[in-house]
Amino acid sequence: MPVARLAFEGLSRRFDRLVVLDRVSGEVESGGLFAVRGPNGSGKSTLLRCLAGLLAPDRGRVVAEEDGRALANDERRRRVGLLAPDIAFYDELSVSENLELVARLRGLPPASGRAVAERLGLPAARPWRALSSGMRQRLRWAFAVLHRPRLLLLDEPFQNLDDDGERIARALLDEHLENGGLAVAASPVSLPLPRISGELRLDR
Repeated sequence: MPVARLAFEGLSRRFDRLVVLDRVSGEVESGGLFAVRGPNGSGKSTLLRCLAGLLAPDRGRVVAEEDGRALANDERRRRVGLLAPDIAFYDELSVSENLELVARLRGLPPASGRAVAERLGLPAARPWRALSSGMRQRLRWAFAVLHRPRLLLLDEPFQNLDDDGERIARALLDEHLENGGLAVAASPVSLPLPRISGELRLDR
């Protein structure tokens, strides 16, 4: 598997007059996890969206590499798996139908979500609107790892999970890192996480 690296240098982002990120930097390589800590409203989610290529920073840059080759923005987006609390799915579609749709959009076989849904203990026939908060978080994990991304961006990854759900999620994260992937995980509290290679503290 190619050696991967993600670095962000001097990132700044404001919304109108509110400065959310002010020249923040960090770096993580294959097999490593970069932890982002800070209270609600400190800019953790904004940072992850900048790293995912969903939000452009006002200043600074994001560099993603594989085997020393810098990836273009569209390549980086294809290699990202994003988990965030505000990711929602179609209310009337079942778990399996939602994952089938995501698979099609990513150019994967429609049935490719079946194994990950089973791994996460998801009720395949239940619609999104009928899922508990914990099952919704499990489906967000399925969405993030479905295409086996090189880079996982995890915003409050264990929120609303019960003990079994957290155990499964941690196992998926461990396997991702062991297989040469890298991750950035954001949380308002300090979480025991594997292979932490760097950390950034954000304050309001």
